Amino acid sequence: PEPPRHSDPADPGPGAPGGLFAWLRGRCLGRGAAVDPARDTFGAMTGLYGAIQPADSVSLSTRTHGAVFNLEYSPDGSVLTVACEQTEVLLFDPISSKHIKTLSEAHEDCVNNIRFLDNRLFATCSDDTTIALWDLRKLNTKVCTLHGHTSWVKNIEYDTNTRLLVTSGFDGNVIIWDTNRCTEDGCPHKKFFHTRFLMRMRLTPDCSKMLISTSSGYLLILHDLDLNKSLEVGSYPILRARRTTSSSDVTSSGSSGPRAVGSPCHQNNSGPLSEKTLSRPSQREGGSPRNSLEVLTPEVPGERDRGNCITSLQLHPKGWATLLRCSSNTDDQEWTCVYEFQEGAPVRPVSPRCSLRLTHCIEEANVGRGYIKELCFSPDGRMISSPHGFGIRLLGFDAHCSELVDCLPREASPLREIRSLYSHNDVVLTTKFSPTHCQIASGCLSGRVSLYQPKF
Repeated sequence: PEPPRHSDPADPGPGAPGGLFAWLRGRCLGRGAAVDPARDTFGAMTGLYGAIQPADSVSLSTRTHGAVFNLEYSPDGSVLTVACEQTEVLLFDPISSKHIKTLSEAHEDCVNNIRFLDNRLFATCSDDTTIALWDLRKLNTKVCTLHGHTSWVKNIEYDTNTRLLVTSGFDGNVIIWDTNRCTEDGCPHKKFFHTRFLMRMRLTPDCSKMLISTSSGYLLILHDLDLNKSLEVGSYPILRARRTTSSSDVTSSGSSGPRAVGSPCHQNNSGPLSEKTLSRPSQREGGSPRNSLEVLTPEVPGERDRGNCITSLQLHPKGWATLLRCSSNTDDQEWTCVYEFQEGAPVRPVSPRCSLRLTHCIEEANVGRGYIKELCFSPDGRMISSPHGFGIRLLGFDAHCSELVDCLPREASPLREIRSLYSHNDVVLTTKFSPTHCQIASGCLSGRVSLYQPKF
């Protein structure tokens, strides 16, 4: 008989324990279809951040725009947009650090958020309750203004598959705008969802889930998302209402009442989710209907017996985890927390889902009370940039900036501080990684914007 093809003891073969197939299978286990097979090559890009020197950061500022509330790069990294307190939007070339344009009256009140729809179209939202669409090729006038919210608009998301714009505001509404039928008078829109204490809303990268954070400490997840179907209060199937690490009900005394939150401190005049709404069972026995609602109270270290406010909400670029910035009701503590999405077999038999698991956390500097600090993931998901006092911290899941799926701890572990960068003279409110270059931007309360790049 022929000798086996893999007779060398040093080469166990693809089917043997420890062989190539087992190694590949181990790499892909639990990572989903969105895994980049060449993700280890991002280690070179991650190493570049170790060469960043804050003294060499380029500072950009004007005299009239006020505090910086949000930063956003275009998808190709060619433009950096800045949402400002005093009705302005600033545009810069992040490569040359040159000022391109100032939209001096972009809105009639604070500009809160900016979102690019593609490399030329972007949307802005404001405390004047409107959303504006802009074209980089013609910045003298807006493409159109969208009216539909009744209070401050704080968040913009975009579904690239359906070309639907999704916005949320302190009126508690999530509104869908059909940009496929956009005219100078606006876009057709409809109210998709409503909840009280709404703070931030995000879509996962594949737009299969919508996450909503609240100032009362709840995190809402809409699974199997269908944006074409409007949801009335009480009409959606409830999957589970529970704390992520215990069986306590979401209507327990751990919830908090209204509190002042915002950028700066804004009041949300709404009440908590009703117990009647949360008691509705799933519409399908053991099934997962579209837009199924899951209500969670994420665990926050040091806050087990007190309510907390989820002020900032971001998602891992590959949809593996969610990143929260939480503060206590008394604003005496702030935490940055990472929660892994747990897919697969449910933790509890009554639920067709697994919710979130706290994997990493770190306490933040309690500076600038009442202001929201917007943090972010790096484009490869290996690092977190977090406002920290008068600067920013680069945080990793371990000292080697490994990917989350390669260093998942059995119990919650502290985030590792990779670098601290300080170049501001006031509280940093927002930070953002460039999607294409090794560059970080940060903006502070006094209106200064800084860019950080490697020095060799």
